[in-house]
Amino acid sequence: MKPIIKYPKMNKWEKAHESELLILLQIREILGYHFEPFGLKLASKTYYHPDFLVVYPDHFEIHEVKGFMRDDANVKIKVATKLFPWFQFKLFYGYTKRNGFKIKDY
Repeated sequence: MKPIIKYPKMNKWEKAHESELLILLQIREILGYHFEPFGLKLASKTYYHPDFLVVYPDHFEIHEVKGFMRDDANVKIKVATKLFPWFQFKLFYGYTKRNGFKIKDY
């Protein structure tokens, strides 16, 4: 019996952000990225699973992509920024084809 491996699937906003990341990869502004790479433990039985880990030449960024922000997701990203200060956290939201994403730095 083969083990079952579940791979995360991207929603339409995550796919749109990946398109932007692919451009940054082609022009060598980033070294790479990974979709839903890990979970960050925030508290007992509470994890934050970031959408993207983006690797720059001199730092790592966590990119969270939202069509809309729920309260629990907002709290989790704020807690994660305090517990994991070696990452830069960015929220990508409000996507339109004409203007792309709005970006909020944490």
